[in-house]
Amino acid sequence: MDTADRQALRTRRDAVVNAHIEAEAVRHDVAAALATFRNPRYEVPAVGLIADGADAVEGLLNQLLAAFPDFWLTKDAVHHGDDVVVVEARFGGTHRGVWAGMAATNKPMEVQSALIFVFDDADLICEKVYFDHATVLRQLGAPA
Repeated sequence: MDTADRQALRTRRDAVVNAHIEAEAVRHDVAAALATFRNPRYEVPAVGLIADGADAVEGLLNQLLAAFPDFWLTKDAVHHGDDVVVVEARFGGTHRGVWAGMAATNKPMEVQSALIFVFDDADLICEKVYFDHATVLRQLGAPA
């Protein structure tokens, strides 16, 4: 792949990542977030979760947005690899519903994260979300 082709692929991948983040974290539009994937898949190791397929990912996103109705995400940096786009970010929201088995605390949380968007050519095939779950639990007031 020549330099122009690599740059075009990078530009297409950036557009997919930006559309995905906009849909999920700004507009809270689950259908639009799902549409950014070829085959939706999320991996969230901090809570031991793999959501594979449209129904599973839709359920995950709906649960997230119900638990944190003011969910937000801010990109800090973007890095490109052969088959990935890595976004360093902060995300947060106010805990208003059940999340990861924890009843609502009405407390805010904010945590640094690394989002790894995995691609097959220009098609998004997985988002892996890494963050420190202990930090979130502490902020939400979970028992130690």
